[in-house]
Amino acid sequence: MGKLTAVAVRSSKAVAGKRKKLTDGGGLYLLVTPKGHRYWRYDYRYAGVRKTLSLGIYPEVELKEARLAHANARADLAKNIDPSQQKQLRKRAVLCAAVSTFESVALDWFERKLADKSDSYRVRTLRILQKDLFPYLRNR
Repeated sequence: MGKLTAVAVRSSKAVAGKRKKLTDGGGLYLLVTPKGHRYWRYDYRYAGVRKTLSLGIYPEVELKEARLAHANARADLAKNIDPSQQKQLRKRAVLCAAVSTFESVALDWFERKLADKSDSYRVRTLRILQKDLFPYLRNR
């Protein structure tokens, strides 16, 4: 395992009009497109079905990082967990955490719009938000 080098990855080019795969072993490879885009991929089998997991785009994801992501995906497979489903679950968790709630939007508004107001006005407005609005609209 680990046939690719950083120099080989950096200088990789596709044959005119065709995609090229540079394998690293264990199902990990760099897919080079005719336009010069390079994608890290991992081919594996789960429940008897061949699947491909995208690990990132080169140069954003270097060889070392791709190997680490590959090792993590193989560890998931060893635990009988589908790496593609794991990736989707992680994406959903990040999206759910970033969802705007009334409280987060109101606090953002409070910081931006009331920065130049007097302290007494800011305290009174924040108290109204916390006492009257957040208990009812916090997670909406």
